[in-house]
Amino acid sequence: KKVAVIVAHPDDETLWVGGTMMSHPDWDCFIVSLCRGKDKDRAPRFYNALKALKAKGTMGNLDDGPEQTPISNKEIKKFILELLPKHHFDLVITHHPAGEYTRHLRHEEVGKAVIDLWNDGIISIDTLWLFAYEDGRKTYFPRPVEKADVFIALANDLWLKKYDLITKTYGFEVASWEAQTTPKAEAFWAFTDAKKAKIWMESILIQIKTNP
Repeated sequence: KKVAVIVAHPDDETLWVGGTMMSHPDWDCFIVSLCRGKDKDRAPRFYNALKALKAKGTMGNLDDGPEQTPISNKEIKKFILELLPKHHFDLVITHHPAGEYTRHLRHEEVGKAVIDLWNDGIISIDTLWLFAYEDGRKTYFPRPVEKADVFIALANDLWLKKYDLITKTYGFEVASWEAQTTPKAEAFWAFTDAKKAKIWMESILIQIKTNP
């Protein structure tokens, strides 16, 4: 099964879908991180995480400044296409167009761009999974949505492997946001029809505009 995981940052792949990947050693995974490719700390850690996840992957250098200057959908799509292998995928997993917490613009931009690329027939995939997490508008750490289309409770030993990737491989302190967030279950919204995914996304974007 050919699987692509497309994320904004190194560690997103581990936080939001790491347990699922480790529980599917039969998957042929390729992970794209659009940001931090020239980061002398995070980039080597990403490639070490790939070894533990038994995946291949690559990184780009999309702007990731703290000011989160918006990047056009056209440019995000260009970055993705430059990094993603040009073949058919059985499954692509990426960010929700509203992100996983309140809020990170790069996560949202990546989710939108992947849906658009699929809807426009530019990338060929059978199924799309979008991370399904929420943080109660910053009132708690991100939690998996129990009513999502796919909800996977991780066995404790599997969660510990994932937690070790975050704290040891990526080097986040135990008290860090990342370590405290590390979900013990993983959830996804699933789509097999690009047009339905696009319509769903547009409804989400309207919700964001009316209730930012």
